[in-house]
Amino acid sequence: MRLTSVSELTPTEGARFLLELDAQLDGGAVYRVAIYTPDATYAGRATLAVGGGVELVLEAPAELREHMDMLAKLTARAADKKRSDGMPPWPNRVLRWRGPGRGSE
Repeated sequence: MRLTSVSELTPTEGARFLLELDAQLDGGAVYRVAIYTPDATYAGRATLAVGGGVELVLEAPAELREHMDMLAKLTARAADKKRSDGMPPWPNRVLRWRGPGRGSE
C-alpha cells in the first residue's frame, strides 16, 4: 500500500482527516490516524469495532479530535453493512477535508 506524503495532504486552509488501515481484528480494525492543518500535523491511532465503537488515541485540539472521532465512528458503523453487501468491511483509507467553518480551525 502506498503511503501518501505529508506535503500532498497539508491543506492551505481547513483540515484533512486521514485514517489508514493498519490491522484487521476479530470484529474490528486498527487505523493510523492523522489530521493535517496548514500549521500542524497530529497523529495517533484508532481501534474501531463493528457497530460504531471507537477508542481514539490522539493529541489534537478538541474540535479537530471530535471530528476525527466522528469520522472513525461512521467508518465503524458502516463495516457490518459493507460486509453484508459482500464488500470489505474496513476500507484501506478514509480521507476527508473540512474547510474553514466546517469543523476545522
